[in-house]
Amino acid sequence: MRVVLGVDGPSLERTPCERPPGEHAVRVRIEVAGLCRSDLKEIVGDRHGVSQFGHELVGVVEESTLPGLSAGQRVSLDPNVAVTRGTGFATRMWAAGPADCLAAALPVVPHGVAARRLVFTEPLACARHCLAAIARHLGTELPGLRLGVLGAGTAGVLIAGLADALGADVALGNRSADRTSFLRDSGVLDVPIGPMESLPEGGLDVAVVATTLVQPAVLEQALRLVAPGGLVMLYGGTAPGDTLAGLDCDLDTTRRTEVAVSTSWQGKAVRVGGSYGTAPADFVAAVDALTGRPFEDLPVERLITREIRLADLPGVLRDQVTGRPLGKTLIRP
Repeated sequence: MRVVLGVDGPSLERTPCERPPGEHAVRVRIEVAGLCRSDLKEIVGDRHGVSQFGHELVGVVEESTLPGLSAGQRVSLDPNVAVTRGTGFATRMWAAGPADCLAAALPVVPHGVAARRLVFTEPLACARHCLAAIARHLGTELPGLRLGVLGAGTAGVLIAGLADALGADVALGNRSADRTSFLRDSGVLDVPIGPMESLPEGGLDVAVVATTLVQPAVLEQALRLVAPGGLVMLYGGTAPGDTLAGLDCDLDTTRRTEVAVSTSWQGKAVRVGGSYGTAPADFVAAVDALTGRPFEDLPVERLITREIRLADLPGVLRDQVTGRPLGKTLIRP
């Protein structure tokens, strides 16, 4: 059983999934999957690029032709690696492709750690990739950096939490009070949380735009908040041709190629950088962050607000597309 995304939206299919063609193949029994904002963006057509529908997951290998990955091992999924796969919103998922790609697409995660914690492996790997890109763009490590994150969804929270654990001076801003109130009440983070407008103008070395989409109003806030020569980091979604009036920068190209562009905004010198996808080292770091010190106290489980059955997912997806879901929804096949 699986939930697929068709022309009429998400639907439940009960036919068995079939092994796709490829040099090697792995069948994974899904323990738990997480609902990502990018899944909702795919439903409404706001996400550009190859489909990643149903990519946050933890599962156990049931069948494998891949050397080094045997039945019984536990895996996550890197959706940015080019393999042929089914959706993770399923009881079972097949993935197939060349050995090196398939091994990279199914990073191993440990037994003995709750699946509801390890389901954050992929989004935390993305957060780590963003922070590594910041360090690369600036040519310095994170400790002591004044770093603001704009957008208090799961991505923004994980970026802020990981940056705080790595020694940055972090603040988290959001446009609406419901998300900031939820985060304060849940105790996920121990950093200042408030409206974007409350962050001091010119007071940041780095401003990360972590909203679902890089919207002009939020990007303008980020440009206002960074000090002269500071870095505005594009993490949220962009589309080909995206620009901001008055800023000489192709936003989508900058994000997808992960470069840093020197430009100016209203007479202030700034840099605009991008973060896109992950690398294998990010998954290793994410697992370390979820299982070892000093990150083991990062309470990602407090972001979980709902756990549902797979059969209920199509209706929940339709509700969340038109609503404002707070926290993380988990799906248990």
